[in-house]
Amino acid sequence: MNMYVSNLGFHVTEHDLRKLFEAFGEVTSAKLVMDRETGRSRGFGFVEMASDNDANQAISRLNGKEIEGRSISVAIAKEREERPARKKW
Repeated sequence: MNMYVSNLGFHVTEHDLRKLFEAFGEVTSAKLVMDRETGRSRGFGFVEMASDNDANQAISRLNGKEIEGRSISVAIAKEREERPARKKW
């Protein structure tokens, strides 16, 4: 199951994210979304876990938990919607 994690502190690394979720089971991937221009974290990312049971437990235990002084949000990730192509000027 793929989860969306938001309101992360800008110092949280992908390694930190993986370790946080590994307490609940096998993490198959942990990715932070980075700003293209600055290379800094945008404060959100995605974590995928092998087991839906483990993922649901992680959601219920981590949603609202304070990490680095911020209350994180954890939810099931929605499928990405197709957006129309941008016009290039």
